[in-house]
Amino acid sequence: MKTVQQKIKAAALAVGRDPGNIKLVAVSKGKSEKDVRAAMAAGHTVFGENRVQEAKSKFAPLRRLCPALELHLIGPLQTNKTEDAVELFDAIDTLDRPKLAEALAAAIKKIGHAPKLCVEINIGLEPQKSGIAPGELERFLHFCRVSCGLVVDGLMCIPPHGEDPVPYFMQLRELAKQHNLPRLSMGMSADFEKAIGFGATEVRVGTLIFGARAKSD
Repeated sequence: MKTVQQKIKAAALAVGRDPGNIKLVAVSKGKSEKDVRAAMAAGHTVFGENRVQEAKSKFAPLRRLCPALELHLIGPLQTNKTEDAVELFDAIDTLDRPKLAEALAAAIKKIGHAPKLCVEINIGLEPQKSGIAPGELERFLHFCRVSCGLVVDGLMCIPPHGEDPVPYFMQLRELAKQHNLPRLSMGMSADFEKAIGFGATEVRVGTLIFGARAKSD
């Protein structure tokens, strides 16, 4: 954990940014409650999970111990689990389709809790990945805000595996500027330092903190 935080600080200072404006989301998907407790003991409170049910069972007892915990959903969200997600998560970073926007609006109204929202961008236009195509972002944001009444404050992306991520980080940064979105979730264990150089405000790091996940995860 300390090593990752030092790398974040160095990457930020190298481009004249304040390290305090960059949030480390420790990706705890597939890791045990014991692993999360160890990270908490080191002073960390921001975690990312892929699955609603896994996060619910893991973090319900931990929230009672540490109300300051901040939990991000960084995996795909099924509409039938929207209410659970709205109740549990502080941020949902994978808003990726109109049907989900409508479900989130209904859940927020019912539960009375509004997580922060990022639109997931399919930055490489990969058919196997979810997300909004960059060219559809303006229309989708209008739908989310006007038709659904959602407050969207950021964008998230995962560049194509094996390619230079920099052009994709640059594109996401420009999209965020065009639409006045302050939160940029981009960069993972292999490339978070580059992402910081191009404006990331949140980086999602798992392997460098918790070690590699088992192949069955």
